[in-house]
Order: sequence, then structure tokens, then C-alpha cells
Amino acid sequence: MSLIIVVYLTKQTVVGMFLHFLLVLLTVLTVVVLVQAQDPYAGFISLDCGLPKDSRYSDISTHINYISDAKFIDTGESKKLAEENDIKQQLQYVRSFPIGMRNCYRINVASGTKYLIRASFYYGNYDNLNKPPEFDLHFGPNVWDTVKFASLSHITDSEIIYTPSLDYIQPCLVNTGKGTPFISAIELRPLNNTAYITYSPKSVLSLFNRYYLGSTADKEYRYKDDVYDRIWFPFKLSSGWAKLSSSLNSDDLHQNEYKPPAIVMSTAVTPVNDSAPLQFHWEADNVNDQYYTYLHFNEVEELAANETRAFNITENDHLPYGPVIPEYRVVNTIYDEIPYTGTKMYQITISKTEDSTLPPILNAFEIYKVKNFSQSETDRDDVDTIINIKNTYGVARNWQGDPCAPVNYMWEGLNCSLDGNNIPRITSLNLSSSGLTGEISSSISKLSMLQYLDLSNNSLSGPLPDFLTQLRSLKTLNLGKNNLNLTGSVSSGLLERSKQDGLLLILDQNPNICEPGSCNQKISDRKKSNKIVPLVASVAGIFVLLVLVSGAAIICALIKKRKPQDGNSQVQSDTPNDSQLESKQRQYTYDDVVKITNNFNRVLGKGGFGTVYHGLIDDTEVAVKMLSKSSVHGFEQFLAEVKLLMRVHHKNLTSLIGYCNEGKDIGLIYEYMANGNLDELLSGKNSKGKFLTWADRLGIAVDAAQGLEYLHNGCKPPIIHRDVKSTNILLNESFQAKLADFGLSKNFPSDGGTHLSTVVAGTPGYLDYEYMTSNRLTEKSDVYSFGVVLLEIITSQPAITKSPDKTHISQWVRSMFYNGDIKNIVDSRLQQDFDTNSAWKAVDIGMACVSTNSSDRPNMSEVMNGLKECLAEELARKKVGRCKSKKEDPIELVPLNLDIELGPQAR
Repeated sequence: MSLIIVVYLTKQTVVGMFLHFLLVLLTVLTVVVLVQAQDPYAGFISLDCGLPKDSRYSDISTHINYISDAKFIDTGESKKLAEENDIKQQLQYVRSFPIGMRNCYRINVASGTKYLIRASFYYGNYDNLNKPPEFDLHFGPNVWDTVKFASLSHITDSEIIYTPSLDYIQPCLVNTGKGTPFISAIELRPLNNTAYITYSPKSVLSLFNRYYLGSTADKEYRYKDDVYDRIWFPFKLSSGWAKLSSSLNSDDLHQNEYKPPAIVMSTAVTPVNDSAPLQFHWEADNVNDQYYTYLHFNEVEELAANETRAFNITENDHLPYGPVIPEYRVVNTIYDEIPYTGTKMYQITISKTEDSTLPPILNAFEIYKVKNFSQSETDRDDVDTIINIKNTYGVARNWQGDPCAPVNYMWEGLNCSLDGNNIPRITSLNLSSSGLTGEISSSISKLSMLQYLDLSNNSLSGPLPDFLTQLRSLKTLNLGKNNLNLTGSVSSGLLERSKQDGLLLILDQNPNICEPGSCNQKISDRKKSNKIVPLVASVAGIFVLLVLVSGAAIICALIKKRKPQDGNSQVQSDTPNDSQLESKQRQYTYDDVVKITNNFNRVLGKGGFGTVYHGLIDDTEVAVKMLSKSSVHGFEQFLAEVKLLMRVHHKNLTSLIGYCNEGKDIGLIYEYMANGNLDELLSGKNSKGKFLTWADRLGIAVDAAQGLEYLHNGCKPPIIHRDVKSTNILLNESFQAKLADFGLSKNFPSDGGTHLSTVVAGTPGYLDYEYMTSNRLTEKSDVYSFGVVLLEIITSQPAITKSPDKTHISQWVRSMFYNGDIKNIVDSRLQQDFDTNSAWKAVDIGMACVSTNSSDRPNMSEVMNGLKECLAEELARKKVGRCKSKKEDPIELVPLNLDIELGPQAR
């Protein structure tokens, strides 16, 4: 259609020119409206996945316009298949995802519109591996399908009917350890909102079968025959059926809301025996599966006046509908409003009624399996806010898909409220050490349910914004270690929250931050006031807790700095007195310590408690740890460690030789561990340390496991270490491993309780997710931390990688674990010099220990026995007897029973 408007202007007046402009504009707008009204593809979204960026084409057979998927996803690699003439154009490229456990698209849609959504997969040996993968397909926070291939040339389509509540959808490819996920095409087609109704808003229809019957042409039909671009396949004719057909075009057929194609409805089947029924059946995978059927009828014959066609429809002998009387050239769709369920075999029977003169017919049918998309998407405002924060700071993390769900794929650095009934909300945000610059984004104030916020160790600048006070749910705010960039005073609102509401406010190492009214004075010099201001003390007094497993989040804990009650006093008010200690036999004076350390001449290291010095008592080397004067709660740790080490003794726990408790001079004297800590040895920081063989590593793992198992099972009441990490595992001259640093240890309830409720403490990367989110400390919290250490021992990788995305070691191992890639998991410096069975068992144990659910983790006795078995297998291979660090400990072969199957079992 065209529109011609002729304007004749007799005078070049301003009015005439203006009218001319308006008429031209009207012409353009009219043409645009007409074109849009006639656009047969309006609302179609067709993505050719892997097609080069900005490319587009019109499909040869359907004339549907396809575009590249590049602007809808940030990850993946484009791969082109070898030329194949008989393959659809949209299948000739794929987007492959070799990196990351979950990769997600974000596609804008019209919320509230019902869509047919189809994902297509054609392997075609694009990677030259001759091994089709298997992987999962997610839809936002819900599982959509498992993608499998019967052969190299098999095409798999996953199709659902879904009405999005948001204005975008997020299809995700998930690596399950059985090959690299990929995708060929994504297609969205808007449907009539009154069609395909389910009984539950959480129910999604997943295509099971779609067939047309009675055709002599063995071909599939889709757009333009089907205005919704559904794909119809021919149904194999049964021996007892006869074909019926008529000449029918779209204008002849009176349609309903389902609009099956005229070419499909122009044919039908009917029983050869007039009294016989039409029947078809299908088998369910599970008796609890639910199905909907849609049966499409059209009378293809003009019946004589004395002819009638009427029939009943039954499902497994249950009569859901009847009688049906199809009309000539009128579409009639029959479906049950309640899904079929409760059995493995379903049979649909169409039988003529007693007064019908003609047998039944059937033109086409569709079967849909119900998918339960019960997991709600994260709150829309929270999603928009976190994406805005990502864009503002350029956060280099794989933040794709729904931020909060599924729980195993929660975004790294986030924690969310997930109670199954309410919409997930973001409750914790950890962007510590993320290279953030600029001012604190005002977008954060929109995370109204935020309880924990950690922006520490960045380069944020500017003043502390007042909007932080508006976060009424906030329990912990950590802005420490932004150095000279943050400036100005802390708002009175934040200070009031910290005093009255229990807000833990951490601002250490920000010298230009000050209290209201005293910005000319450094916080570190502010000691005259008798008020306790819960800002920040030293690094040693802060335990910023975070977990990076499975996109987990953080909890921070800060114990307020205790100050002298008398400004002239030389003794801190919380200094432990000797009556609090069990024995004075190991007490040394400060002068003794000066002599032992040769006036603190040689520094061995520094930690949260203070500085560690080398010393000599007679001819015995010792390590002396002196409490830093600025330590916030070092007194509590000092007391806890002395009490514990005076009553527990084990060859795999460091021995306390003595202590100094003289005024403000507080120190602990330990046995000297000549080979430093495990972290230094694995990372190569210990220049004199030897390279650890596989047997050495397993020996160290067994030692550490024995020490921890003793704390859990050999002590009454049991003791939970709470800070198991590679820097707290020390090695003596014979590389025997011993657990150290018991300042955070807790006695487990002796009343038979299942957990201990306590403020979270520990070290980033080693923290148990359940403990971190619930404050419920159990022995399995130590098991998780030990699992991280074990993976470090196996791989020589740090708990958190130094890459921009700061991947947790468990995620790094898991990506290869499911692929059976043991050679790339174990430290490559070993050059595969290890027993494969032993290595697999060790990795299995480590992955079981870091299970998200504590109930899936083994206890330390099982871990210890399993590692002894690993070591025995390696020593048997080497035939060198027991490891040097295990001379006094015979190795028992104890069957490993972890009660969990995470992936490949020991080879």
C-alpha cells in the first residue's frame, strides 16, 4: 500500500513552508504505521547464536530475519561449522562456552506477553572432538531442560510456552561436567494470551510432541504456514487408519486462538473400521510428571444431510470430553483444564458415539509436559540496582543470569534471602578488593534489604554519603583500607546507628575520615575522649569475613576496641591476670622475652595478633609472638589460646612453651617450626623450602586432618578451630604438619546441642557458607575450611585466585572435576608423578568437604581415614615405606565412606 500526498504551495510563505513540513511528516508517519501493521514478523526475536557481531540475514525458507546474538551476552566464543548444504542457515554457527559454570543471555521482551521460546542445538562436530556434550539449560533461576544428543548430526530443540513477568528473560547454559555447552539459535514468538492456559501461574508448558496427521507429504511445516512459527511434524500412519484430505487455504478456514496452519488442518485420519476408535499413547519418565494435550479438529468433508460425525475423547478410560462434533472448515481445539498425571503410560482414545454415522477424525495434536518454574526471579529493583553498580564500577565478575538463584549459582560476592515463598532479595554485597574507584555509588541505597556491605580494600574517594544511613537493615558496613581517598566526617546518623542499633562500622586505614567536629585531628590520635566510638582500630582487630563459594557473600564482625579506664594506667583493663590462667610454670617476664629474642632481632612473620620473632631458650629454637599494642581483641585471643594449649596436647598441634603477661607486654612462646607455614611452601614464598612430592603433600594433609580430628573427637568438650587455613598449618624440620593459632577456637556445647550460635569469625576464602549466613557454628565448618586447604595442597593454587574474577578454588577445581580432568587439577610441577587412584580419592574428599550443604560433608574422622588410604596407595606405588613425616603413625587402610557422589569417582 502506498500513500501519495501532493502539496501545491502558491506562495513561499512561512505558513506555507510550515504546512508543507507537517504534511511531509504526516506522510512519513503514515507509511511507518502501515508498514508496521503489515509486518508479519512484528514481535519475533530471532537470534543466530555465534553469528559474527552486527551480522544479519533473512532465512531462505521462512524469510524470518535473524541477527547475531553478540549484543545479548558478554561471554562465549563464536564457532562456524563445516559447510553443510542441507543444514538450516541458523544452525551453521554456534556460540560455545568453554569458560564459566553458567553463562546467560539477557533478552528484552514485552512483559505479560505469552511467548513460544525455542532454543536450538546442532553439534555437527564443531569442535572436532567427535563427542557431543551434555549440559543443562536454565531459564533464569529455574531448570529448563537437559540438552543431550543421540548422534553428531542430531538436532535438539527445547521449546516452552511462557509468560514473563519481567521485561527480559535470561536463558542460561550450565556446564555439568559432561562437555562444553553451546547453542545454535534462540527464537521467541508472541502467542495469543488466551491460548495454552495452565492451572498454575508457575506452570510452564514444555513441548513434548507436536504432530499433524493424514498428510501424504513427509515434511515439517512452520512459518509462514504457521503464524506463530510452531514446527509441525508428520505423524506415522497406523495400519488401522485411513487418510482424509481436502483442498484448504488460510482464507477458507475459520480459526480460533490457537491458529493451527491451514495446511495442517486440511488433512486428518480416521479408523479404517468405522466402529474402531482412534488411539495414540505416550510414556512418562516419572509418574508425577504432568501433561496437557491439545487436540485440533476440523471437518475436512462436506457431510450429507443424513451423515453425522460425533465422538467422545477419553484418557486412560477416563472421559474428559464429549461428544465432539467437528464443523466443516472450522477449527475446534479440545484440551483438559487439569493436567494428566499419576501414571507412566497415557493413552488417548477417540471413539464415535452410538448415534454417529461416521467414525471419528483427528487432524493434529500437541502434548506439553509441565515444568514447574517455582523459583521466583530476584526482586526487579534489586536486579536493576546491582547491574547499575556493576556498570558504574566496571565490576570484572561473571555476573550473569539471576543474581540469587539457583543457590549454587548465586553471584559471587552476594548473599540473598531465599525462603522459597517470597521474592529473593539481596541482603549482602561484598566488593572488597575489587579495584573500585570514584565515589560510593548512590545506587547502593536502593538495596533496601542490605544487611552486610563490604567495600574495603579499594580506592573509593570522596565523603561518606548520608544515604548509607538510610539502609535500615544494615548490620555491618566495612569501608576499611581505602587509604587517603575517603575524606570528611562520619555522619552523626551512622555513629548513632553504631551506638544504638548495633551497626558494626569498620573504617580502618582511612586517615582522612574523622568524627564530626574533629576533622583536623587524625582518628589514630583521638584518645582523650572517654566515649567508646565504634569506628576502627588496627587491622589486627578486624575480622572481615567473606565467602566466595558459588557466588556467596560476606558477614563481618568487629569487636569494639577496649580502652584504659585510666589514661595514665600502664595496664589495659582487659589484660588477663594470672588467676585466669591454669598454670604459672610457663610464665616468662618481659626481660626474659627480650633475652630470648635477642632484643627482638629476627622477625619470622606478622599476623593479626602481632609480630612473631625467632628466639632461643638454652639451645632450643622457639617462636615468640608478641601482642601488638593496637590490637583490638588480641587480649581475648591471647587468653583463649593459652587456656586451650595448656589443656590439649597432640603431635599435630603446635606446642606452647610459655607466655609473658606483664602489663601491656603480652606474648606467647611456641616451639619453632623450621619450615614455616604451608602457604609459603605451596606458593614458593619459602625460598629454602623443598618441592613437595605427592607423598609429602598427602602426609601433610593427614597430619593436619589428625590434629583437627583430635580437636573434634579427642577433646571434651569438643573444640572447633574456626580458622583452619594454609597459613595456620606449620611445618617442622621433618615437614611434620601442626595446626596453629587457636585464638578464635570455641568449645562446642557439652549439652548435646547441634551447633553453637556465635559471631562469625575466620578468613576470606575458607569460611563455611552455612556458618557465614546463619551464625550457626558446627564441626562441619572446620571441615569446609579443611577442604579448601586440601584443594590447595593438591593444586598449589590459592584459596581465591588472583585473576580479575577472583574465582574460588572449589569453583576452579569443579570446572575440571566433572570433566574427569585429573591431570590439570593436580599441581603440574609434579609432572604426573602420582598414583591416579590416590589423586582422584584426594580430590573427591576435598570436593565433598566443600559441599554447600554441611549435611553432605564427611566428618573429620572420615576425612582422616580417607587421606590415610590415599597416602597408603601412593606409598605402595613408590615402595618407599611410610612418609618421613609419618614415622610414628602407622597407616591404617580404612574404607572411605563420604555418603556423597559429586562427580567422577576414583579411577
